[in-house]
Amino acid sequence: MLDFDGPVCSVFAGLPAPEVARRLRTGLLAAGEQVPPEAEAEADPLALLRLIADVRPDLVEATDDALAMLETEAVIVGRPTAGGESLLLACARSGRPVSVVSNNAGIAIEAYLTAHQLGGLVVGVYGRTPGDPSSMKPNPRLLLEAMESVGARPEECIFIGDASRDVEAGTAAGVATIGYANKPGKDVRLAAAGALLVVDSMQAIANAIN
Repeated sequence: MLDFDGPVCSVFAGLPAPEVARRLRTGLLAAGEQVPPEAEAEADPLALLRLIADVRPDLVEATDDALAMLETEAVIVGRPTAGGESLLLACARSGRPVSVVSNNAGIAIEAYLTAHQLGGLVVGVYGRTPGDPSSMKPNPRLLLEAMESVGARPEECIFIGDASRDVEAGTAAGVATIGYANKPGKDVRLAAAGALLVVDSMQAIANAIN
């Protein structure tokens, strides 16, 4: 199982996360809604979605829909992760089914996979449940759904993610997690969270499978 933003691509490399968060706030204002004061300075759109769900649950469905559209726009100009496609190909050659399990919207993930002709290398896409930010990692729900869909037991699986919340979700689901440290300092945080192994290259994982 693979996280999406990080192991597969850098979602907000072309359309930066702070700009996406700004557009979300602007959209709420345009709809005549008051943006919660706590949301004014939030630059992470997923954190912004969580915040709105906490303080204005009546707005969460519309905000999630808007974010999903922005994420779909972002992935078109996102940057593929070096070694990400190689890993998908290596798994396909070795008969290892791959599911993408992500806090990003499923429609955005599918748009990216289609645009890069990678859909055939993935058996399932498990993005956050629309309108329900509580489904996002570190909640293990999406990992459990991915395993159930292919009839796999936790001990038969590996999850690869680039954030502490990925490791926490893996631990909660009973799945060992490989941490992908794609930025300075992440190796320490991923190890502290309990990652089985920490790497700084997706290609290294692909090479180990080949």
